[in-house]
Amino acid sequence: MNNGKNLKAVAFGEVLWDVFANEKKIGGAPLNVALRMKTFGCEVAMISCVGNDEDGEAIISQVKNLGLETDTISKSEDFPTGLVNVTLNERGSASYEITYPSAWDKIVLNEFGKKIAFDADVLIYGSLVCRDEVSGKSLEELLQTQAYKVFDVNLRKPHYSYEMLEKLMHLADFIKFNDEELLEIADAMHSPYSGLEDNMNFIAEKTKVKAMCVTRGKHGALLMWEGKLYENGGYPVKVADTVGAGDSFLAALITSVLNGKDPQTAIDFACAVGALVAEAPGANPEISNSRIEDLMAQNKSII
Repeated sequence: MNNGKNLKAVAFGEVLWDVFANEKKIGGAPLNVALRMKTFGCEVAMISCVGNDEDGEAIISQVKNLGLETDTISKSEDFPTGLVNVTLNERGSASYEITYPSAWDKIVLNEFGKKIAFDADVLIYGSLVCRDEVSGKSLEELLQTQAYKVFDVNLRKPHYSYEMLEKLMHLADFIKFNDEELLEIADAMHSPYSGLEDNMNFIAEKTKVKAMCVTRGKHGALLMWEGKLYENGGYPVKVADTVGAGDSFLAALITSVLNGKDPQTAIDFACAVGALVAEAPGANPEISNSRIEDLMAQNKSII
């Protein structure tokens, strides 16, 4: 694995517009991860599909301006750019209404995308993109590469099956869950356990995956790495909304551990990044390194 700062990463999956009450912002979990990894110095390509429409042009323009490779984002003449209607409750927690079919359900790999993917150090993929057979088959092809495979579990009913999730977990090198997702999937796999750590070990044994993390909202996260468990208790912030917080957490964590950082330092850093994203509106706010360092320094006592 590349231990330098310039990891080559490919994110595969949905790019779309998150539509809030008064505005819309680019999003999609793989794109959010990719954009944050770019801010940490990674070389990142986004493999996806948008419609041949104004929304699609606007996404490609914004993504290109933010420094991602966009020649791997194709255009569909038959399906529109994806939209997700986002509803926030009084705590800023989001629920999602995801349109189907959208262009990102119909991702067909081009030769340029295949070349970049086969040269990549790390591949990030989620479960939502497998709701359609076309994109699902493209992901199957990418999972044949030698890249370090990061599976971002992203349960959005009714867009998944446990059979599909188990298959994706078996192919992963690293899995990211939130606490509810971990417990739901472990229960579906007939786990006898109720606690997070026991169920992490249960899924690791069943799937043979060697690394995983579980986010716990304001209570931080757990990281299983090289046979050890690391924990961060969270950072107190005033939540604007939770959209994209887990994605930026994952980007920070993966970039850190694959660059050889100490696992405890990595999860502390990732939790700080996730908290600061939750503190700001939308999935991809700008966050300075000094702000991350300040938050970590102010809250050492709770780690």
